[in-house]
Amino acid sequence: MASQASQRRSDLPAELDRFVGREDELGQLERLLAEFRLVTVVGAGGVGKSRLALRAAAGAEKRYCDGVRLVELAPLRDPGLLEQSLLDALGLTDHTRRAPREVLAEHLAERRLLLVLDGFEHLVEECAGLARELLLRSPGLAVLAAGRRPLRLAGEALLPLAPLPDGDAAELFAARAAATAPGRPAGPPDAVRRLCRRLDGIPLALELAAGRLPVLTVEQMLDRLDDRFRLLAGGVRGALPRHRTLRTAIGWSHELCTPAERLLWARLSVFAGPFDLEAVEYVCGGPELPPAGVVDVLGELLAQSVVVREESPAGPRYRMLDTVRAYGAEWLTALGDAERMRRRHRDWYMGLATWCELEWFSARQAEVAACADSALPNLRAALELCLESPDEAHVAQHLAATLWFAWVGCGRLAEGRHWLDRALAGDPGPGHDDARLRALWTLGYVAVLQGDYPAAVAALCECGEGAARTGNALAAAYTTHRMGCLALLTDDMERARTLLSRALAAYRRLGELNSQVLMGQVELAMALVFLGELETAVALCREVREVCEERGERWTRAYALYVLAYAAWTRGEFAEARALLAECITIDHAFNDLVGLVLAIELMALVTAGEGDPAEAAVLQGAAAPIWASVGPPLFGSEYFGAPRELCERRAGEALGEEAFRARVAEGGTLPLEAAVVRALSGRPPLDGVPAPRRRGARAGRPRRG
Repeated sequence: MASQASQRRSDLPAELDRFVGREDELGQLERLLAEFRLVTVVGAGGVGKSRLALRAAAGAEKRYCDGVRLVELAPLRDPGLLEQSLLDALGLTDHTRRAPREVLAEHLAERRLLLVLDGFEHLVEECAGLARELLLRSPGLAVLAAGRRPLRLAGEALLPLAPLPDGDAAELFAARAAATAPGRPAGPPDAVRRLCRRLDGIPLALELAAGRLPVLTVEQMLDRLDDRFRLLAGGVRGALPRHRTLRTAIGWSHELCTPAERLLWARLSVFAGPFDLEAVEYVCGGPELPPAGVVDVLGELLAQSVVVREESPAGPRYRMLDTVRAYGAEWLTALGDAERMRRRHRDWYMGLATWCELEWFSARQAEVAACADSALPNLRAALELCLESPDEAHVAQHLAATLWFAWVGCGRLAEGRHWLDRALAGDPGPGHDDARLRALWTLGYVAVLQGDYPAAVAALCECGEGAARTGNALAAAYTTHRMGCLALLTDDMERARTLLSRALAAYRRLGELNSQVLMGQVELAMALVFLGELETAVALCREVREVCEERGERWTRAYALYVLAYAAWTRGEFAEARALLAECITIDHAFNDLVGLVLAIELMALVTAGEGDPAEAAVLQGAAAPIWASVGPPLFGSEYFGAPRELCERRAGEALGEEAFRARVAEGGTLPLEAAVVRALSGRPPLDGVPAPRRRGARAGRPRRG
């Protein structure tokens, strides 16, 4: 199993403010992690479970030679995507049809790694089952979970987390107050202590209160908070249950908001994950909240810690803590506006998906990939809404198909298959044939890349029949194209040439030009190379390269460079072949395109052998093996794609001798992905890692291509 994750030992987020208190709990948690393989921090919402767990995980990192990985589960609503979330956190891309759970177990089996599961309580049954299986099958794995309830598994050690004691609570309040109102004292010490006690020492409540200091003094907060306590406690003052105290603190903060701030808080609750300002302006704007004024209201919520800002590869994004978001969702429901806002949210992300698809065929591909990755939780929520109503099956099919670039272009084939299968299970109804046909040819595409050829044929045959029945020439062209790609990967080169040529001619008649069309031209060139028509293949790929240069498209360009490098190798022009492959590998690595990358490394091995360095060629062949494990059968199980590898193996083996050759192959097989890329580009062992590819959440990947 090849991992796209960078060589960093951890993906834990950096702390943005000072960690206060919890010395005893931190020490206890560290001792538990040293003794038990499953440790769960449990406690009420807002009590600081996540912060403590992350702090402890960072401190324990040196114990785990394969690092620490964080899985944030609070935004996940579909249990069927739990395993995929762990794959994402581990930086894994798997294009086979293996069950994600099997992929996880295989990857973790020989590793010593700490997995942090945060916010799992709404998926407790599914998380418990998965954690149990992975722990049983992976002796070097440890799990640190943080949630409101235990997993209730054998061998689980629990750390119940209480609120902060008075001294630590006052210190936390003062620290956050200093950040909110620099240069201004938090307030009289006695009043601060009383406020902390009234808030039961719950960190989230204290931080929300500190966010009010620019407007209210500590004494004014106490007066207003006491009034709210009386209301909730039926006039009886005194201690309240902790969950009720937190709700009181959030509700009190809510009451102190202006009407516009309260309305925006409620409307923001429809976002399932990070969001940007443009999304807020469209989704949440309206007569009561003019879009032009949304930025100022959002700024106030940000200042009050109701919303937090974070940087991402896609640019600045905002999010709400789950507890705060849930409170807003209740208010939105009470306002009777939840369904309308969910539809506005869905409409925005439908538009975003359309924009991303169009801009994918441009110089903004990397930006589109980062944008789609950041928007994924919200795109999932939009798909879920479409699937809730049988009348909107066609909308679900349209959205799932529009996101082909995310499934195919960002290494999410399994998730794409999940949504496409679900969307196509519904009947779009009369007048919506085009949406279903588009989803079918996209499903065929995904299934071909997964190596699930029976499912691909079934989807494409249905699409072809529907296209003929409705006269949809574009659907017919895409169906023919995908059938041609299937023929290419199953060694039927004459059929591949016929079908791909027919599809490209149809695209020209229809005026269709995008990354998929250009990829069809590269696929035709590959078929022609295998049929011995090298000059025609080179001409096709040079044309693709020119179009890509005009458009700024890099993803398809890398595949054209691969074919051109192959042609240069056949001419004995090894320097040119190496230069073309170096650019190809650089692009594939930047996009995390595992298939393009492993094909290029295989060819680089052959070029290296031709240059007279059989030992390094053997290392590169060995480095390709673990990458193929996550793509599917090596060289697709194809005699045509496998011929260069066999030639390289024969030449390097003859030059080195069997024992030395196998030793160098084994050496290459131990290289992490980053080191393999450096080795392929430099021809020598790496001193340091190359810059890591864009990560999901920073992570992204790429699918199989013919």
